[in-house]
Amino acid sequence: MADPSSYRPKPGQIPDSPGVYRFRDEHGRVIYVGKAKSLRQRLSSYFQDLAGLHPRTRTMVTTAASVEWTVVSTEVEALQLEYSWIKEYDPRFNVKYRDDKSYPSLAVTLGEEFPRVQVMRGPKKKGVRYFGPYAHAWAIRETVDLMLRVFPVRTCSAGVFKRSAQIGRPCLLGYIGKCSAPCVGRVSPEEHRELAEEFCDFMAGRTGAYLRRLEQRMHEAAEEMEYEKAARLRDDIEALRRAMEKNAVVLADATDADLIAVAEDELEAAVQIFHVRGGRVRGQRGWVTDKVEAVDTAGLVEHALQQLYGEESGDAVPKEVLVPALPEPVEPVAQWLGQRRGSRVDLRIPQRGDKKDLMATVQRNAQQALVLHKTKRASDLTTRSRALEEIAEALELDSAPLRIECFDISHLQGQDVVASMVVFEDGLARKGEYRRFQIRGFEGQDDVRSMHEVIGRRFRRYLLEKQKAGEWSEENAVEAVEATEAEEETARTEDGRPKRFAYPPQLVVVDGGQPQVAAARRALDELGIDDVAVCGLAKRLEEVWLPGEDDPVVLPRTSEGLYLLQRVRDEAHRFAIAYQRSKRTKTLKAGPLDAVPGLGETRKKALLKHFGSVKRLRAATVEQICETPGIGRKTAETIAAALAAAAPPAPAVNTATGEIMEEAGE
Repeated sequence: MADPSSYRPKPGQIPDSPGVYRFRDEHGRVIYVGKAKSLRQRLSSYFQDLAGLHPRTRTMVTTAASVEWTVVSTEVEALQLEYSWIKEYDPRFNVKYRDDKSYPSLAVTLGEEFPRVQVMRGPKKKGVRYFGPYAHAWAIRETVDLMLRVFPVRTCSAGVFKRSAQIGRPCLLGYIGKCSAPCVGRVSPEEHRELAEEFCDFMAGRTGAYLRRLEQRMHEAAEEMEYEKAARLRDDIEALRRAMEKNAVVLADATDADLIAVAEDELEAAVQIFHVRGGRVRGQRGWVTDKVEAVDTAGLVEHALQQLYGEESGDAVPKEVLVPALPEPVEPVAQWLGQRRGSRVDLRIPQRGDKKDLMATVQRNAQQALVLHKTKRASDLTTRSRALEEIAEALELDSAPLRIECFDISHLQGQDVVASMVVFEDGLARKGEYRRFQIRGFEGQDDVRSMHEVIGRRFRRYLLEKQKAGEWSEENAVEAVEATEAEEETARTEDGRPKRFAYPPQLVVVDGGQPQVAAARRALDELGIDDVAVCGLAKRLEEVWLPGEDDPVVLPRTSEGLYLLQRVRDEAHRFAIAYQRSKRTKTLKAGPLDAVPGLGETRKKALLKHFGSVKRLRAATVEQICETPGIGRKTAETIAAALAAAAPPAPAVNTATGEIMEEAGE
């Protein structure tokens, strides 16, 4: 590990101008490339106290052994040079988007004498016009099959084309009218190229004028009583319309735009791009990347723009690029895009209307792509095994933690404080083992005290289960039994059997840092449990804290163990939030009848159905309440007393008319 001060440039040596810089390791390999409006300010930020740097930046500067820079005249040149160097050196600490699969595109080989329509993957080639990319190759083939009826362009390979020319007989597509058969001279090279260009124009969105021409020719054929020709043109029009319907109109103003959305967490980010041409979604693609450098959403967007348009030019760069966050500064990036296109490009965040709604759809796709990526990664047996081994090694455990339990506390400003327990076995979630807790030992907000209570309650139940099974001596279980008796009645399933807490984890993970870890360890020590490891995962810097340690364990960013701990922690947080929200919803829906002891939902509904509202019920006598089916006199007296004791809420007033409204819910 290098000391950054050993290669720090001397004061005044770094120029105060735009430029691009490279960090190299001890072997001379470029490990990071960056650009800056002011090289002096940017590079100086890397050589401050290591404790003040982001963990990923800290790792980069301690891996590097030297830094060099190149001065440029403008920020646009810096952007171009940065992209070129990232492509050339492939630095390990730069964000690099890679497709999670090779997306197919519809390609027309206009560089050939007889252009061919085909499905293509991989890098783009010169002399080929591309449409898409598409999510599935079969979607391209269905579209092409419909359009070949109107634009019978060659689709065969070079070998088939050459063979047909030699024998003087076209292939099957030539016989059924889905190829103009240039191989046997049915059309000239010029006529075939014109067909290919019309095909490209139609795919590019210029559909209205062509359809109108076909309709005019159909009407002319019908007037001249050439009914077979008119029927054929009618079928051609229908085929083209079906091909158009496969790409629904999403922007009514026939906009050409690319929409980019980003979904991210602490370690990874997913990018989704929708290509809209002529108001229709013509293609979709996505990337997933590791966040190997300290980068925010705007930075991820800038990297995505470089990846997307670095090799493009002309119409491949649309007039509008809609993003969730603008790079800082935005002017050089917009200018660079304009240079790639050859005209102005509008780079902005959609604020309203159809474009904002479509951006929300792209965002949902990005979020789903990130979830799917994580699910695939978590389901791999080899990856899970490596993750558990890395956790065991980092925490110095005797064996891999095959059962991990994670606890999280959730509340709303100190109200409705709850906790969650999630269970992962062999690296996979066991949702049937999840548990929820209400904090009952005290009132108010105290995450540390709440964590101590929850851990204690969970493991007291574990000791009770062991005592029932004869695996724990009665002397050691006395305190656990006494502490658990009070909550035993609340810990039963619908058929009366106690919930199972008989399986101890090898590792307890708490959401938090040193204070929460200390509270969890203290709760276990109080119960005499010393064979369960404890750690905490602090969300801000993804640091792993151990009991009694002043410094955290920092797992490598690429560690599968860190990924698993993060996934466990996030699942506990999600489960706690869901429970807390459900309790809050029930509290908000509570009414005056909820305060009546012994009154269930069925009789509440019967009372409201009989009287029509709580207001009328409050005004009723005991005898009138007794008339409700299922309500006896004693219950009626209890209801009347409870409603009389509860002060009625202030009447609602219509501010527009001054009219006093009926009470809410009555």
